[in-house]
Amino acid sequence: MGNDETGAADAPEVRARPRRAPRTLFAKQIVHRAAADAVRKLDPRLVARNPVMFVVEVGSIITLLLFIRELLTGGRDLLFDGQITAWLWFTVLFANFAEAMAEGRGKAQAEALRKTKTLTMARRLTGRHEERIGATELRKGDLVVCEAGDVIPGDGEVTDGIASVDESAITGESAPVIRESGGDRDSVTGGTKVLSDRIVVRITSNPGETFIDRMIGLVEGARRQKTPNEVALTILLAGTTIIFVLAVASLVPFAAFGVRSAGVGALPSVFLLEALLVCLIPTTIGGLLSAIGIAGMDRVMQHNVLAMSGKAVEAAGDVNTLLLDKTGTITLGNRQAVELIPLPGVEVDALANAAQLSSLADETPEGRSIAVLAKERYGLRGRDLHDGNAEFVPFRAQTRMSGVNLGGSQIRKGAAEAVKRHIVELGGSVPPELDEITDRISSAGGTPLAVAVDDRALGVIYLKDIVKGGMRARFDQFRAMGIRTVMITGDNPLTAASIADEAGVDGFLAEATPEAKMALIRAEQSGGKLVAMTGDGTNDAPALAQADVGLAMNSGTQAAKEAGNMVDLDSNPTKLIEVVAIGKQLLMTRGALTTFSIANDISKYFCIIPAMFAVTYPELGAINFLRYGPGSALSTPNSAVLAAVIFNALIIIALIPIALRGVPYRPVGASALLRRNLFVYGLGGMLVPFPAIWLLDRLLVLLRLA
Repeated sequence: MGNDETGAADAPEVRARPRRAPRTLFAKQIVHRAAADAVRKLDPRLVARNPVMFVVEVGSIITLLLFIRELLTGGRDLLFDGQITAWLWFTVLFANFAEAMAEGRGKAQAEALRKTKTLTMARRLTGRHEERIGATELRKGDLVVCEAGDVIPGDGEVTDGIASVDESAITGESAPVIRESGGDRDSVTGGTKVLSDRIVVRITSNPGETFIDRMIGLVEGARRQKTPNEVALTILLAGTTIIFVLAVASLVPFAAFGVRSAGVGALPSVFLLEALLVCLIPTTIGGLLSAIGIAGMDRVMQHNVLAMSGKAVEAAGDVNTLLLDKTGTITLGNRQAVELIPLPGVEVDALANAAQLSSLADETPEGRSIAVLAKERYGLRGRDLHDGNAEFVPFRAQTRMSGVNLGGSQIRKGAAEAVKRHIVELGGSVPPELDEITDRISSAGGTPLAVAVDDRALGVIYLKDIVKGGMRARFDQFRAMGIRTVMITGDNPLTAASIADEAGVDGFLAEATPEAKMALIRAEQSGGKLVAMTGDGTNDAPALAQADVGLAMNSGTQAAKEAGNMVDLDSNPTKLIEVVAIGKQLLMTRGALTTFSIANDISKYFCIIPAMFAVTYPELGAINFLRYGPGSALSTPNSAVLAAVIFNALIIIALIPIALRGVPYRPVGASALLRRNLFVYGLGGMLVPFPAIWLLDRLLVLLRLA
């Protein structure tokens, strides 16, 4: 009976809280590693990948050389020049530290996975004998034996046996899963542990090509490629930096002309010019850009989703259309019996008795729900028919029925057409009311199962897909964000329409075939939309490959996992909803911090330019919001510039938690989001530097550093 509907899936398991490496943002071991990596990343060949920070590092090298020369020749302003040089280097180090912090958790997990892989031994079958070899020596096609306590040495398929497997080393989940030969649960992953029984596994990949190898490479954020949006933003930042380099360089002749004309003031030193350049170029977002992207992939990984590229995470944030399987995603995954409808002249107790008897040997969730309904609603007690008198008839695709032969009677349940044919073959007649009931149930989106005893129809079992709680509210949230949701199902259009209406999706694709899924995705994409979908079967592989975001289930086929650009290690189809939220959070974080960085630069402009040229050009007093001098807001021009440089470096460190955790995500429209970012990060970014620079200036004077 459980095969009456193609594509039915088990309901998602209730799993324990993931057990992972420490998730504290500034865990001691991660901070120590990041501090060391920040120094190693000073290599100009590495910094050159970030044009903004490369300019800062070049400036730091120049000021360091000039400061060393001043030390040797006895310069006049060693304290100021030395502090400018130090804070320029700190700016580069803090940017490197932010990137290293983002990589930290991934590297820690990769080390644990690599250790598991290299220490694992395998029991390879050669004929009837076993030999113990290292897991790294296995080749595709080898057969290995795994028993309770053994670590599965490589990716493979179970060819014999059934076992409980602990996959926490890969997924972070403590709840064990069942893996067995045949069917959809035969895939095993290297590094997981057998908890019970014995299985034989055929290795399906060569060393270096396993899932755990891919995972090691992907979780190490340093290896990730930049996404298209990130590349575009990098180009924009590089262009802006070039403009400011030229602008600052032009200040030298401009200042020289002003000093000669006014007869007062002095030419700005290289240290002042470098301080101005570093404060005006977008160092804040330049220092955090890489960390934001790496952290986005890490947040996906924290949800036990393995993203094959940063592009996939970013694409999830721009998705316009979500394609979701009905079974297991929108519904609980198993139809449940909700009502028994007797035919005229039949007592409901007689129907309940026959329905329960025909379901006692049916171990599918649907069969169990029929037995439970008969017991709880109609007071039928459970019974044991294993006394030799009962002959159970299992479900077969040919008959589309199941049941039991008991006391000379044939009790059957199954598809209405199959049961009607069975009744006619036994010489009975089918009452017209049976078709009326089954049609009514089908029109309401349910699944009717007819029940008969010998050549007499008794009534119908109403099976219903149960929509998960809260799904309508979630789909309402997507609608508010401008995302269209489409349910995909193999059901007939009537059933699909009923469930789609109850769940609140925007549309549905009924009687879906691989070709129909592909056609739908291409149609959406041809209209300029980005499409995301979930899948676990080989027949889903073409659509997963075509979709902009293809989330494959780890319990699915190898073809599906290779076709998608993300793999859900928990095999929970609803995870796509969280992935989209993380993608949007990544884009929001990048946009918010870019806005903050640009707003900061504007404020620093009003702090530094007047301080450097107010003597030569008194007209600049109109924009000198933080005035310097005795009794004024800032003490001296040098203290103002130095305070701005210090703020420029420290703000990178202050924003690392936001870059790593992400801007809080709220499902609102683009216009509301833009207004919020402009107010919080735009206006806030312009206002924050003024009090911060004033406070740093006072502190420098108090400590006699300026």
